[in-house]
Amino acid sequence: MEIYAKTKGTPLEKTISQLAAGEAMGGAMYYALAKFAKENLGLDDVAKELIELGNQETNHGAFYASLNGKYPHDEQAFWRMLKGLSKAEYKGESSVNALAGKLCAMGLAEAAEQVKVFAAQEKHHGEALQSIIEKYAPKNAEICQAKKPVYVCKVCGFEYEGDLSQEPDGYLCPVCGMPKSVFELQE
Repeated sequence: MEIYAKTKGTPLEKTISQLAAGEAMGGAMYYALAKFAKENLGLDDVAKELIELGNQETNHGAFYASLNGKYPHDEQAFWRMLKGLSKAEYKGESSVNALAGKLCAMGLAEAAEQVKVFAAQEKHHGEALQSIIEKYAPKNAEICQAKKPVYVCKVCGFEYEGDLSQEPDGYLCPVCGMPKSVFELQE
C-alpha cells in the first residue's frame, strides 16, 4: 500500500501530525512504565506486555508520519537520511557522555552508568547505519556523488545534505524536531 505523503498538504495533515507525535510519545511512555514495572514492582510479565504496547504505539506513529511524508519517500532521500542519521548518531555519543558526566556530578552515579551505555549505543547506531550504507546503497546513489552543501542541526548534529532553502518553512529536523532555522551551513 502506497501511503507516503498522501495526507501532506491536505486538511488532514495537522491531525495526522498530532497523531504521529502522540503515538511516538506513547511508545516512550509505555517503555518507561515497563521499566518501572520490572525494576520497582518486579512485574516482568507486565513489563513485557507494556513493551509490546510501546512497540505498537511506535509503529502507529511511524504510519502517521509516513502518511504526512515526514520521512523520505524516495530512494535518494532515503540514503541521504541514513547518511545524516549516521553522522548524528556518531556525534550523539559525545553529547550523551557529557550528560553522563553531569548526572555523575549530581550524585546520580547509577543513572550516569546507564547513560554511558546509551552513549556507546549511539556510536553503534552510527556504525550500523554506515555499514548499511556501504553494503546496500546503490553505487550511483546521490550520496556517493559530488559534494553538496551540508547544513548541521546545532541541537542534535543531524546533517542535511543539499539546499535546505528548498524545504518548506515548516521543515523540522527529523531527529530532534527543531526548525530549520537552527541549522547552520557547514564550512
